[in-house]
Amino acid sequence: MCILITGVAGFIGSSVARQLCQQGLEVVGIDNLNDYYSPQLKQDRLSTLKTFPQFTFYSLDIADSEGLNALFRDCSFTRVIHLAAQAGVRYSIDHPQAYTLSNLVGFMNILEACRHHQIAHLLFASSSSVYGNQKKVPFSETDTTDSPVSLYAATKKANELLAYSYSHLYQLPVTGLRFFTVYGPWGRPDMAPWLFTRAILENRPIKVFNHGQLKRDFTYIDDIVSGVNNVLAMPPVSLNSAPPYAIYNIGNNQPVKLLDFIACIERACGKPAKLEMLEMQPGDVYQTCADITALQQKTGFAPQTPLEQGIREFVDWYRHYADN
Repeated sequence: MCILITGVAGFIGSSVARQLCQQGLEVVGIDNLNDYYSPQLKQDRLSTLKTFPQFTFYSLDIADSEGLNALFRDCSFTRVIHLAAQAGVRYSIDHPQAYTLSNLVGFMNILEACRHHQIAHLLFASSSSVYGNQKKVPFSETDTTDSPVSLYAATKKANELLAYSYSHLYQLPVTGLRFFTVYGPWGRPDMAPWLFTRAILENRPIKVFNHGQLKRDFTYIDDIVSGVNNVLAMPPVSLNSAPPYAIYNIGNNQPVKLLDFIACIERACGKPAKLEMLEMQPGDVYQTCADITALQQKTGFAPQTPLEQGIREFVDWYRHYADN
């Protein structure tokens, strides 16, 4: 079995690829290695993967339909894990074209390639951002998701709709996973754990939006990887004329107040933070909380990592990485 992972140099992509390789599976990874954040961090993640003989990397942009189709022709993929996307809610406000090209055009290219090459299961990354600012918690897959508050969220909602239509039209088995604030070693430098840890260790102030009145469902990377790999092995099937399509939340089901999250990082760093209280940012949401009942029933998914442990693991990794 050969598995394609798009966005393999990214945080989640490299982590998923590492576990699959450790299981002895053949993995082909692609990434365009863009400079949204440090390309060196992406190269460092790839370096850990290139130690596995069953891992092959190609520098390829999913917006390149000809290159993507050639790759599918040359490799006999059975399953595809599509994680490549232009990330970042706030970045989308000033750089909309990047999201159109990667998250819409690129996603269509993936769907077309999977359709024409009889892929047994396409698993793709959606996001908790599709829920917008709804007040009902926890967020359930049956909730209405028609009010995105950022372009990033809108593209992820569009991905879900496009995937459903391809599953319906072509009987393509597709599963979407709505990720909830993933963190851990090798994480992204534009996300709160990295930003806050770096600021605390360098004695700089932390920007605390909405005066700390935010909640996030922080989910440790190892729990995410376990969930992704379990879902990959269980493609949806057609039932009662419904297409082979499924959408699941994948989160921790334990939202944490932003100030409590910062306090956890302070303890791991062994020093207090300097807080700069600011107003709410455009495109941000007040809270996220995943109802993971459906995923638990399907796969037995059960997050195992307490926040205190996960943050300690991240801070320890960050100290080592920053020193090298």
